[in-house]
Formats: sequence, structure tokens, C-alpha cells
Amino acid sequence: MTTIKYRTAGVDGFGIFYREAGSSDAPRLLLLHGFPSGGHMFRNLIPLLAHRLHIVAPDLPGFGNSEMPTFSCTFDWMAAKIDRFTEIIGFERYALYVFDYGAPIGFRLAVKHPDRIKAIISQNGNAYEEGLSDGWNPIRAYWENASQANRDRLRTFLKPETTIWQYTHGVPDPTQVSPDGYSLDNFYLGRRGADELQLDLFGDYKSNVALYPTFQKYFRTHKPPFLAVWGKNDPFFLPSGAEAFKRDIPDAMVRFFDTGHFALETHAAEIAAKILDFLPL
Repeated sequence: MTTIKYRTAGVDGFGIFYREAGSSDAPRLLLLHGFPSGGHMFRNLIPLLAHRLHIVAPDLPGFGNSEMPTFSCTFDWMAAKIDRFTEIIGFERYALYVFDYGAPIGFRLAVKHPDRIKAIISQNGNAYEEGLSDGWNPIRAYWENASQANRDRLRTFLKPETTIWQYTHGVPDPTQVSPDGYSLDNFYLGRRGADELQLDLFGDYKSNVALYPTFQKYFRTHKPPFLAVWGKNDPFFLPSGAEAFKRDIPDAMVRFFDTGHFALETHAAEIAAKILDFLPL
């Protein structure tokens, strides 16, 4: 039976909640979640890996049980907090598992500290323009014109029914998707200040796209061992974005699963098996 410990680290006065499992002597794996979730999205994956790995899954600032910023939040700021978090918990060298928002945060860490990154696993975590679907068009409109009207149109993404849709879209059998994940996400989204934080991040996501060439240069230069495990029916991040990693890392492994954006909800066992075969343990 896997023992998971639940802790909060003080990161320069800011509280970062995290889940931790596995032996401290084992190879390290940092799990970075995405919108609108928290480290709980890895609840099915962690027990499948903890016998071989030392796993830490933080809740990003403003997400899950981590502290809520009281100011306009950016991806640069979140990445700096997670970078400092890894130093505080003693993750000097580790593999990365990135998903959705976790990808541009994790890739920032890799660009800044290429010597610390042993390998990267990307689960629907994009770094290429061709990976962005038309589902991003309302957010792109906000990038081009940050009007209140364009900002308010994005509130649709914060509705409970939209969260459920994100979990179930592209899943051949939606009865396989537990309500636990999206129900908890909707709870988090309903907290005071969460809506404005998320709208700020929608606007700032353009900074991630601007960094795509920087991320790609890192991939070409350092060629980290790379595994893409992708829900091929994702309405936001297309399979072409997964294939694009091979352009810069020819030896990258790309595996598709017949599911949607939150692939771990239906394919945790299959993805865990791929990770254990892939990682240089």
C-alpha cells in the first residue's frame, strides 16, 4: 500500500501544498498539474509509480490547497515559486511530468536549469503553435484586445459544466470518468478570487506561446529523454503538438491514447507502464 504524505512548504513566505510518496532514496519525479486542477489529478498515478520513484506533486500557486495570490498572477511568477519550491524540498536533480499549465512552468525550469532535468514526460503539455486548437480562439481574442468584454467572455471556461466537459469530451465511455476530479476542481474554482486569478492566467498564457521558440531551442540543444503521452481527442492540445517534439528531439517517444484532455482519468495504468519503461531509473 502506498503511503502519501500531505505537506505545505513555506516558499519565501508563500504556502505551497504538495503530495509526496516513495522513498527519498529513489529517483525523483516532479508532477506539475494544469487548469483547473491540482495535485489531486495524480491520485491514480502516484500509487502506480511510488514503489520505484520519489514523487512530489505540488499544487500550483492559487490552485488546490496552495495559497491564493492577492495580486495579478503570471506564469513567470508561478514558475519562479515552483523553482524555489524544488530547492527547498531538496530536488536537486529530477524528472518532470508536465500537463497543460504545468508544461510551460516545467519548461521554464528546464530552460533555466538544464543540468537539473533528467527526463521529461509531457501529458498533453504543449510547446508548439500547431498544437493549439481552435478552442483557443476566444483566449487569443483576449490576447489581442484585453477589453472587459473579451475578458468576460472567458468566464464560460470557469463554469461547472465546462469543467465537466473538459473531463469527458473525447472519452469513448464517459462512465469511466469519476466525478471526484471535476467536482473538486469546481470547488476550487468557486473560491473567492479564483475567477479573477484564472482570467489573469488566460491573458498571460500568451507569454507561454512567446516562449515556444525558447523551449524548442532547449529541446534541440539538450535533447532530454522525452516521452509524450497524449489523449488524442483533447479539444485544446492537438496530436500534432505531440508529434512536433520529435522535430527537436528525434528520439522522443510519442504515445497516443483514445481519450481526452484528462488522460489519467481513464488511462493511468497504461501511462504509468509507459513511464516505468521510459525513465532512466
